[in-house]
Amino acid sequence: MSNTETKVLKRTKRGVPEGLWQRCPGCHAAIFRKEAERKLNVCPECEFHWYVPAKQRISQVLDQGTFEEWDDDLRPTDPLGFEDKKPYRERLLAEQQRTGLTEAVITGLGRIRARRVAIGVTDSAFIMGSMGSVVGERLTRLIERATQQQLPLIIISGSGGGARMHEGILSLMQMGKVSAALARYDDAGGLFISVLTNPTMGGVAASFASLGDVIFAEPRALIGFAGPRTIKATIRIELPEGFQTSEFLLEHGFIDRIVPRDKLKSEIARTIDYCGK
Repeated sequence: MSNTETKVLKRTKRGVPEGLWQRCPGCHAAIFRKEAERKLNVCPECEFHWYVPAKQRISQVLDQGTFEEWDDDLRPTDPLGFEDKKPYRERLLAEQQRTGLTEAVITGLGRIRARRVAIGVTDSAFIMGSMGSVVGERLTRLIERATQQQLPLIIISGSGGGARMHEGILSLMQMGKVSAALARYDDAGGLFISVLTNPTMGGVAASFASLGDVIFAEPRALIGFAGPRTIKATIRIELPEGFQTSEFLLEHGFIDRIVPRDKLKSEIARTIDYCGK
């Protein structure tokens, strides 16, 4: 057999197509991507809850086709002319193109098992889900509409950035503004269900995320103000095992219940019914 015929008969080795597998951040096992997606991005081996984009969370929690987005026309600007490695204005455009979001929160109206609710979801992919002026304004308007229409209020938080440093004091003011709107909502007899996901930190954890009438959290979520490494470096003592995880916070009374992702929709509907809303 000639060399030419040998080359023709030799088969090219076929590799595994990219994207079929992903590594779990919790147990580091290789997981078949479709299996993880079927379980709502939860590891089938260790049940670690992976990051989920805001739009996907909305589709997981709300009845199909019921979501009506509010205030998408509100867009962030650069009031301070802030610049670090790049100008803030350029950073915003880059984040919008990369994530497909206009800001770090989506708000609107929808139904959960046929129950009308006002809902907001923050997304840690957009500048770590940090709370700038537009995030605070969208959440405030969401709460005010929930008050006017007497709707149960659901906010799902995934923020590792807290207040957004690029907007300085304007960002810090959003903590008080959103909290004040929640106080008026409470005075009107509203039901606020806060859902904490990994991570919920900084000014978000220190304001509206901690003010729910009922506070749920996903398993093994990191929840707190400053991160554990910062606290350890500051006070120079060993922190308790599992410090700032949702399990630790449930044990110490900071949250009301740990709810796996596939049970969240039913648990919210049950809570609304139980509270008579």
